[in-house]
Amino acid sequence: MAETTGYVVLEQRGVLAVTGEDRVAFLQGLVSNDMQAVTPERAVYSLFLTPQGKYLHDFMVAAEGDALLLEVEAARRDDLLKRLRMYKLRSKIALEDRTAERMVVALVGPDALARAGLPAEPGAAGAFAGGVAFTDPRTADLGARAILPAGTDLAALGLGRLPFEAWDSRRLELGIPDGSRDLEVEKAIPLENNLDVFNAISWDKGCYMGQELTARTRYRALIKKKLVPVTLDGPLPAPGTPVRLGDQEVGEMRSGLQNRALAMLRLEDLDRAAKEQIAFQSGDTMVTPHTPS
Repeated sequence: MAETTGYVVLEQRGVLAVTGEDRVAFLQGLVSNDMQAVTPERAVYSLFLTPQGKYLHDFMVAAEGDALLLEVEAARRDDLLKRLRMYKLRSKIALEDRTAERMVVALVGPDALARAGLPAEPGAAGAFAGGVAFTDPRTADLGARAILPAGTDLAALGLGRLPFEAWDSRRLELGIPDGSRDLEVEKAIPLENNLDVFNAISWDKGCYMGQELTARTRYRALIKKKLVPVTLDGPLPAPGTPVRLGDQEVGEMRSGLQNRALAMLRLEDLDRAAKEQIAFQSGDTMVTPHTPS
């Protein structure tokens, strides 16, 4: 974790707003988490899946006034808007892109949650600096997020700006995927990528897009591979580089930074490597998996 508490501007994130009296019911039937749980005091992390239960989008959802704010990948927000509009039908809602008027920041460091007035409880939310802040819904170990008016000066609150790497390194250490950097669109299975562990799925909310196959994957224990954090001894392999165990290809790399990265590996090979003390390799780099707490 960063030794200095500060903020990181997440320039790759955008903000969509869903307003109107049907906003909760509209999203409830489409996304993986419980929209009825979203209040000014609680935000959630959620997924928009294909009917086959494969990843399309992931986002934070926070309440602000009469709107549900979706904090999304900026580069892919038009695709999400298009998909949501397909299901609008007669719902009394409005969908807006508020990216130009908002900024998304991560608060990192040992005092990050205290500075935002938040407890170490995933999803705990409250007003902050003219916007809304919330403990990261995936794990409090990643600090807080905030959706603020564009141009907000956090220096007035005694917070200095930190580089993106201050947040990204901690994310990698914790094994948390970062949207389509790590999750293959229309291919990634939520449970293979630990999205259930990171609180993206409500198992008792009822039907949503992709719910049947997501539940089947869980209850039939169909997972054969997992996204895991790894440390590297050697050059950082590019995303998609194969990972080998001996002469056998057993997975591939995802995003990374310096000597940390994520890799998708088969569970049987993780067990085999541990038992036989065999090293994973990706190119010329030794890859050592870890199990985060």
